[in-house]
Amino acid sequence: MRTRYIVAYDIADDRRWRAVYKIMRGHGDRVQYSVFRCDLAATEKALFMQALIPLLDHSEDQVLFIDIGPADGRGADCIESIGQPYVAPQRGPIIV
Repeated sequence: MRTRYIVAYDIADDRRWRAVYKIMRGHGDRVQYSVFRCDLAATEKALFMQALIPLLDHSEDQVLFIDIGPADGRGADCIESIGQPYVAPQRGPIIV
C-alpha cells in the first residue's frame, strides 16, 4: 500500500540544497518551494530517507516526512489551502 506524505525540507547550504532537491524530484511532485507530495510504499520511503541522510548536515538541515494517509484514501483529499487553490500535480508521460 502506498502512503501519501508531505515532505518539507530546510537546507542551510546551496550545494546541499541542490543535491537534496535532485533526490526529491525523483520521489514526488513539488507543490511549493521546498514542499513535495510523495506517494511511497514503505520500502520506497526507507530508500528515499537513506538517499537523503548522507547529503544533510544534521546540525543545520531538516527534512520532515508528514504522513497524511493512504494515497488512495484520506491522503488524496486532506490538503486545504488559503489564497490560491491547491491543485494536485498531474503526472503525465515523460518523453525523452
